[in-house]
Amino acid sequence: MHVSAARQIAFDILHRVAAEGAYASELLFTRLGPKVSRADAGLATELTLGVLRWQGLLDFLLARHLHRQSEREDFESTIERLDLEVLLALRLGLYQLRFLERVPAHAAVGEAVELAKRSRKRSAAGLVNAVLRRIAGEAKISGADLEKLLPPEASMSRRAAIRYSHPEWLVARWISRFGLERTGQLLQANNRPPPLSCAVLDPEDMAAVAASVREKHTTRDAARLEGLPHPEEFPHKEKNAREAPPGRWLRSALTLGRGNAAALEAFRSGEISLQDEASQMVAHLADARPGERVLDLCAAPGGKATLLARAVGPTGSVIAGDLHQHRLRSMREQLARTKTSNVHLLALDATQPLPFAGHFDRILVDAPCTGTGTLARNPEIRWRLTPGDLESAHRRQVSMLRQPLELLPPRGRLVYATCSLEPEENEQVVEEVLGNISSSGATFRIANGRSALNRHLRETVPADALFGNGSDCFFRTFPPETHTDGFFAAVIERD
Repeated sequence: MHVSAARQIAFDILHRVAAEGAYASELLFTRLGPKVSRADAGLATELTLGVLRWQGLLDFLLARHLHRQSEREDFESTIERLDLEVLLALRLGLYQLRFLERVPAHAAVGEAVELAKRSRKRSAAGLVNAVLRRIAGEAKISGADLEKLLPPEASMSRRAAIRYSHPEWLVARWISRFGLERTGQLLQANNRPPPLSCAVLDPEDMAAVAASVREKHTTRDAARLEGLPHPEEFPHKEKNAREAPPGRWLRSALTLGRGNAAALEAFRSGEISLQDEASQMVAHLADARPGERVLDLCAAPGGKATLLARAVGPTGSVIAGDLHQHRLRSMREQLARTKTSNVHLLALDATQPLPFAGHFDRILVDAPCTGTGTLARNPEIRWRLTPGDLESAHRRQVSMLRQPLELLPPRGRLVYATCSLEPEENEQVVEEVLGNISSSGATFRIANGRSALNRHLRETVPADALFGNGSDCFFRTFPPETHTDGFFAAVIERD
């Protein structure tokens, strides 16, 4: 039986994500070149990211129909015994049966069986066929009917973890911090395709860029990385023009919705930079001014460095550092595309003493983190994280924040930021570092970033919604409430 290009691409990418620890978005970008049709690119993206988002629920439903499952065995153990290729074929087949209304059941089952055969698991083809045919009747159950299938003795966190396809330990800690209702909202937000936003690099061109996007890019350009269709909307319907509404928060942002944004003329010509609005806001918190000297640590892929360079202008400069040479090469492409010339790239380890003399007026520490604020965009992260990762991330982040503080002059500003929702990576890092420095006599304080950000927000948007109250003036975004990635930022100033 024939296997469509979309399903083969999705299978191959999912295999590399599971076997090699690769990232789906990067593989999709590489694999979905001009030779892949728009329809296949859209379906491959839908299948890849959809399976990763719903992996936990898919495995729970599959385990109920696997003959080898014993009554005493949890479904994770049943799933772990399957060969990876067989498991991926089953997940792809079930995802289509459950979520894709317009894919015929025989196509979903038949091509899943063929994928198993092609991956040299011919002996398991009968198992794949039998399980998917048995499960077809309950594939689309939801709500109260799904609740009946959950273990009656399961805890609240366990039931939510299965139903919304997240690791139980992560759900449990979120319930303890955010409460049941907000956690439920977060879990649902993590399972929806996130909005695709861009920064218009010259705000005076906003109207022209938005008109260009609406005129030249239609919804037939299937999503490759983000903004993919909801299952019930697939395949795409032709429309006369693509909408490009203003950003939810920022005056200089546009929401691109679905489509291959890299195909836009505004992207190719360097007029826009693809970047979540919360990420853009972090760069604006630095409040960089013309002529200033800026240090951007852990700078790849370069969206924030590009905004900082625009802020300081031709008389200012940005030194952008990153640990990995390949990420610096990607940054160089971004800077060339956007015609940004006042950024100087440097390979460095931000956890070690920094090789600079003198001071920087503004410093951005965009620390590598667990990424729990980006699980909608990078769904594979949720299945890789362990509680121990928070401890190791905390130690690295403390070193990264400690190193550049000595490069900050009086009245200088440093922004420490992560795309994590976890206090170990956010508030606790800032408190530990500043607590140790204060005991040595240096004077740093947590500043309020409202005024810096207000200059960039739309008039109808209250900055207070993004900051804590009283002594807690940290910047935070929460995906189901802000409709952005989840970011944290602390603005630190030297007296």
